[in-house]
Amino acid sequence: MLKNMINSLPEKPGCYQYFDANGTIIYVGKAKNLKRRVSSYFNKNHDSRKTNALVKQIKSLQYIVVNTEEDALLLENNLIKKYQPHYNVLLKDDKTYPSICIKNEKFPRIFKTRNIIKDGSKYFGPYSSNYTIDTILDLIHKFYPIRTCKYNFENVPRGTKYKVCLEYHIKNCGGPCEGLQSEEDYNRNIEEIEKIIKGNSQEICNRLLKEMQDLAEEYKFEEAAELKKKYDAIENYKSKSIITNTKMDDTDVFGYDENENSAYVNILRISNGCIVQGYTIEYKKNLDETKEELLALGIVELRERLGSKSKEIFIPFETEIELTNCNISIPERGDRKKLLDLAHQNVLQYKLDRLKQAEKLNPEQRTTRILKAIQDMLKLEKLPLHIECFDNSNIQGSDAVASCVVFRKAKPAKKEYRHYNIKTVDGPDDYASMQEIVRRRYTRLQNENSTLPDLIITDGGKGQMECVRKVIEDEMHLNIPIAGLVKDNKHRTSELLFGFPQRAIGLKANDELFKLLANIQDEAHRFAITFHRDKRSKTQIQSELDQINGIGAKTKTDLLKTLKSTKRIKESSFEDLEKIVGKSKANIIFEYFHPKKS
Repeated sequence: MLKNMINSLPEKPGCYQYFDANGTIIYVGKAKNLKRRVSSYFNKNHDSRKTNALVKQIKSLQYIVVNTEEDALLLENNLIKKYQPHYNVLLKDDKTYPSICIKNEKFPRIFKTRNIIKDGSKYFGPYSSNYTIDTILDLIHKFYPIRTCKYNFENVPRGTKYKVCLEYHIKNCGGPCEGLQSEEDYNRNIEEIEKIIKGNSQEICNRLLKEMQDLAEEYKFEEAAELKKKYDAIENYKSKSIITNTKMDDTDVFGYDENENSAYVNILRISNGCIVQGYTIEYKKNLDETKEELLALGIVELRERLGSKSKEIFIPFETEIELTNCNISIPERGDRKKLLDLAHQNVLQYKLDRLKQAEKLNPEQRTTRILKAIQDMLKLEKLPLHIECFDNSNIQGSDAVASCVVFRKAKPAKKEYRHYNIKTVDGPDDYASMQEIVRRRYTRLQNENSTLPDLIITDGGKGQMECVRKVIEDEMHLNIPIAGLVKDNKHRTSELLFGFPQRAIGLKANDELFKLLANIQDEAHRFAITFHRDKRSKTQIQSELDQINGIGAKTKTDLLKTLKSTKRIKESSFEDLEKIVGKSKANIIFEYFHPKKS
């Protein structure tokens, strides 16, 4: 039956709907040629598992023929929003943004709302920024006496039922309730306000400037000053809008970006050379939709949502969308290209904001994302959930030590940190020291049947990486990826090396991935240097006091606690030492530091 339906499909533009066994719409699509498009689902195997799953569930189909591809696109958008089929991209609209409403009533009120009521009122928006909408409303209510009361003036003679309120007395309202302001004068203000909201304020500014000049010539300076305040306020509001090109009028600019699961489309609306509105939507992907299809869907949705009638449209790449009486182009240079870049910048910012919001709700999502970035960048076989980093510390070969720090799920596992005293190396040989601790570390882990790391990082460049590779691969026959972190002359992390032969991996200093790797390297260095300082301090004390026969650890601790240093112990009198450790031990210590001359 389904095959017969497909064979009888017309070769015309239109929309098709797939139904499952329960009669539920599971997919809506559009096509230039219905027969060719629908047939393509059934005459080949698809790479996408989701597409194959969709095809298996299709039990029947319906179609609607339209005149043009544009009509098909509009119809597809409406059907997806109405039925929200399981396999279609879904518009993620979990937040209702505010709009400006000019109420359909006598002496219209103007206010911010999130509820769109189809009663003939005019709505401007939505605005994704509360700051923008509040700035416009503040300007309106400061310089235009618009009522805020909810009185109903229909079929009520003015001045008979209502009285002026405080808003009239502080000059925020013209008092239409008592007939103190004519409907004609009130509506003239509403017309001006509409122009300001739409971004068409230049005409108002020109008129205000002429009225100011006329009043000044008549020596009506106070009235001219009041108009100047309004003129300056409107000009100031215009200056906060991004000026693009005074010759550019009524243009829609679209930006696009995507990731594995979602697609983002942004619109910037241009009017009279200014960006008057910006808005971004997110689509949740379900099948292998192309970016061209998703951009086309976003263009239709955003123009419909914002009520745009612009004839000029800028897009970032070719798409098959065709809109009646619209010129669609891809700018490559000049102011138009800058606008396209700005739209893309807004998409990226929205994408980042959504990511941050999701990560606040689920912190592990951020960790997984960063580790996935490391995996992709280094082409690792698995996610580097377990990372170990090594560092050496010594002064001209003396008191040589090393450290191993462990990070699990991008967080330090401090209980698993390990210190190492270098046992088999004499002198300052960092490469041999690195090999010793790596050998000791992973021999022990193997003997204990402990898990090996997913990634080893050395604090150092090519030499350190190579000496670690010889131990891991040549001696122990292990398969663990090895990376190296190089520092600059200011001892700051500057470069990541990976592979054999080693190659530099490009990283930006403000990148989250770079910050994680730098943190791992700094932690390894801190842990090694702290251990080295402690050991060096003990060695210095030991060389002076532990040479004295009959003086144990407790006596040494008592002396240092009181006198603070070996130097002061040497300079102390017999009586001072006796007070701290008693006569017998004081005698031994004093004679050691002050031997009698024979």
